[in-house]
Amino acid sequence: MSDYYQTLGINKTASQEEIKQAYRKLAHQHHPDKKGGDEKKFKEINEAYQVLSNQDKRAQYDQFGRVFEGGAGNAGGPGGGGFDFNSFGGQNSGFDFSGLNFEDLFGGFGFGQGSGSRKKPKNKGQDIEVELMIDLKDTLKDVAKKVSLSKMAKCSRCSGAGAEGNAKIKECFSCQGTGWVQQMRKLGPLTFSQDAVCPECKGEGKIPEKPCNVCRGEGRLRQTEEIEVMIPAGVDTGQTLRIDGAGEAGKRGGQAGNLYIRIAIKPHPLFERKGDDLLATYSISFSLAALGGEIELEILEGKKISLKVPEGTQSGKVFRIGGKGIPHFGSWSRGDLFVELQVITPKKLTKEQKKLL
Repeated sequence: MSDYYQTLGINKTASQEEIKQAYRKLAHQHHPDKKGGDEKKFKEINEAYQVLSNQDKRAQYDQFGRVFEGGAGNAGGPGGGGFDFNSFGGQNSGFDFSGLNFEDLFGGFGFGQGSGSRKKPKNKGQDIEVELMIDLKDTLKDVAKKVSLSKMAKCSRCSGAGAEGNAKIKECFSCQGTGWVQQMRKLGPLTFSQDAVCPECKGEGKIPEKPCNVCRGEGRLRQTEEIEVMIPAGVDTGQTLRIDGAGEAGKRGGQAGNLYIRIAIKPHPLFERKGDDLLATYSISFSLAALGGEIELEILEGKKISLKVPEGTQSGKVFRIGGKGIPHFGSWSRGDLFVELQVITPKKLTKEQKKLL
């Protein structure tokens, strides 16, 4: 890593005003949006300014500058040997780094990656997942259900822009539009330069000249909304429905997240679902089982149908009634209803019942 003072073309005794003037001159000269600009040089200038314009960071850099050059600057660079941490774990070092996972420890320091590989944090809103309980009867046809959500929604005052009135959106001066700033972090005798999301623009690289008075420039607010969703026929417990763009609003007009609705079906007092089929159990008298006849059954729609019971029906006999189950998902064809008959056997038989036997 080149010396920050050399990068800005100033000496180590430069005042804050001199640092600022040198930065503005070089940033204007090498800005990547300008013809003949140099993005790599611009980022180096910005990095140097972030450190030297801060009194605490500058003091740390002045004290541990060689650590920057020998450690963070060469770690993972092309042809670089990296910083030798082995020299810090010896018996006489006074520091025990055994058991530390340096890959995890320095994962946010940008080692091994150039500044050009950093990406701005996405402004997309978060996805939302909710569980919706429905009745078994609701699966027979498409049904509309209302879902209440507490989420970050687009600000109605600024329409999600984050700016008050006709205020313009300008480049963030703190990070020069990169969305990142340099922070110093100390570990024992070492001080490292770490990439961090710019606190001024929250990593967006741009800020409104005059933030919205309601959402404070974020373009969204937490609100409770009730939305109506269409639940298709044939859904089953565990299925998830996706509604694009119905999640949380993105920051300052960013893309909204999605809403995921996880279906859960309430138990039914009579019917048990097996795939797209239904199973029901009915009890019949001993005489009806022996002599035969008809019984009245209720189907899931709530209607009544008749079932013919043959003579000599045994307990546990199952009858299939076609097309009275659950609709196949994405189709109007339906599963079947299976009815199991349980014969109630009396403890004492009458003379008439004995004759039937």
